[in-house]
Amino acid sequence: MDETMVSKEQNKEKAAKVKSRGNHNIVYMAVAVIVVVIAVVAFLEYSVINASAAVGDTVSVYYTGSFTNGTVFGTNVGGTPLNFTIGAGQIIPGFNDAVIGMHVGQTKNVTIPPSEGYGYVNQSKIISVPISDFGSNVPKVGGLVVTSTGIEGKVTAVNTTNVTVDFNSPLAGKTLLFSIKLLAIRK
Repeated sequence: MDETMVSKEQNKEKAAKVKSRGNHNIVYMAVAVIVVVIAVVAFLEYSVINASAAVGDTVSVYYTGSFTNGTVFGTNVGGTPLNFTIGAGQIIPGFNDAVIGMHVGQTKNVTIPPSEGYGYVNQSKIISVPISDFGSNVPKVGGLVVTSTGIEGKVTAVNTTNVTVDFNSPLAGKTLLFSIKLLAIRK
């Protein structure tokens, strides 16, 4: 073989080795980029999943509320989540405080006394109304009446002269049990 041919063959081999090393470098760089991207995504997912609810956050929750005897008075599980901003006074204080520090997916069971719930029964909200104010539509005990301003009350007694109406919340004076599941946090 002629010297020029050997030299060309050697150059081709050298070029192939350089090209091969260049391809390996590209592969190594691509793998490094993928590893960094995976690490960043994992960190962001960890941050979101492990974020805890704080004052000012808007949260979505499922809840089941019951009395101490086990009777359920309300639930939204499987329905529309309850959305509220923590600390904005949109819900009872005990429920608001229970959500603080929770993580998405966490379920918490809390007992809320009347002072942190709907308050104690306020005797000034139980009033006696002349039966004549109802005309021919005298309500029955257990029925609901609504004032001209939209306030709802429950009839607790009816006699020949008066109708007693309780305008307290039906949950006033009661210790409430809630099972709360945090579904989402919006910071």
